[in-house]
Amino acid sequence: MFKRINRRQVLRGMLGGTAVTVGMPFLECFLNNSGTALANGRALPVRFGTWFWGLGMNKEIFVPERTGADFDLKEELVSIQPVKEHINLFTGYRTFTDGRPSLCHYSGWVTLRCGQAPTDRTSVPGESLDVTVSDAIGGGTRFRSLEMTATGNREHSYSFRSAQAVNPPEISPLAFYQRVFGPDFQDPNSPVFHPNPHLMVRESVLSAVLEDSASLKRSLGAADRARLDQYFTSLRDLEQRLALQLEKPPPAPACRVPPAPTDVTTIGEDAALVAQRHRLMTDILVAALSCDQTRVFNMGYSESYAATTRAGVPSSHHAVTHEEHSNGQGYQPTHSWFIRQAMKEWAYFVGALASVREGDRTLLDNALVFAHSDHERAQNHSMDGIPMMTAGRAGGRMKSGLHVTAGPEDVGTQVGLTVMRAMGLQKREWGFGSMKATKVLDEVLQA
Repeated sequence: MFKRINRRQVLRGMLGGTAVTVGMPFLECFLNNSGTALANGRALPVRFGTWFWGLGMNKEIFVPERTGADFDLKEELVSIQPVKEHINLFTGYRTFTDGRPSLCHYSGWVTLRCGQAPTDRTSVPGESLDVTVSDAIGGGTRFRSLEMTATGNREHSYSFRSAQAVNPPEISPLAFYQRVFGPDFQDPNSPVFHPNPHLMVRESVLSAVLEDSASLKRSLGAADRARLDQYFTSLRDLEQRLALQLEKPPPAPACRVPPAPTDVTTIGEDAALVAQRHRLMTDILVAALSCDQTRVFNMGYSESYAATTRAGVPSSHHAVTHEEHSNGQGYQPTHSWFIRQAMKEWAYFVGALASVREGDRTLLDNALVFAHSDHERAQNHSMDGIPMMTAGRAGGRMKSGLHVTAGPEDVGTQVGLTVMRAMGLQKREWGFGSMKATKVLDEVLQA
């Protein structure tokens, strides 16, 4: 008769006056018989992320003719064929500004992320939906969220709590690797755990600072108190994350620490360089998710004013959308080449998540990724029909492999509301004004 053990069982002791716990290695008995949950009945973690590409698509060679599971793949989407079963495609959804200015390459993506159009290029009407999801599921990991962009520019972020609280992305694969798997990383499957004394000091310093906050607030005006509250909220979050790192992390069955990448130091946005950065960062992110370092992420392939370049083409992708004439089939061929490169990278991203096994599922099965662009047709800055996709099944809450087209009154925020509901948020509506969504897309939600 074997003694029953649980996934957090540890061996305890003291080392130099410091408590030390030695965790059990990951065993099959930590999963239930079907491999769908932990042995104690607790579900495997569900992750959420976003993926962004700029300058839309050419609907003539992007939007399928058929809907449902048997949708066809036209030229700009043919790269997703190997991962088509994991992807839902949403086309034809409307985006309204409700009298606010239509800001090229800005209003569209902000509206899809916030549920309302911005008033100018320096403002956002609220937090991005990934932050809303992170507040619900991101509190129990070392990083509340991880942001990265393949463009090499830290200003290209699509994640924020407010215009003054933008989550800056990592731009270097090597720096990203060091942040996640550097000295502060604790391997969840290592049999030995030593608390980091530097983290102990940092946690103690934060605690002392937070204790002084009450007296400081009494001497400030209302506006400064509000700013201070936001600041100390971020400090408390940091303190809680430091505390997490001082505990032995639970086992993560799929955790495999990758080798450090060779950094892409060449400056520029040549499509080959962007793809190289994107794939290196994707592989690091997949490892970070597998090791339960975060459950929320945001990946940018290109910015909304995509400055990606192609050897032999004198203009950037964005310039091409304004300078190139349409061919006889109604679209801009060089612009289309750039979109096809973006879709190749989207397929790589989805495939990388799908390649990791977690019990009888994959990492992608236990995730949901929301992907979208900033315009439908970049040449005329059209915002109706901005292409959107999801990948993954959110731990069994989402269907996949479907093409869903909008009805005449359907707005893009319905996809965002559906995504948040799939992630377990009990939202009855999302968005404002004409962009308020009150119904989810039942065809992609599991009953």
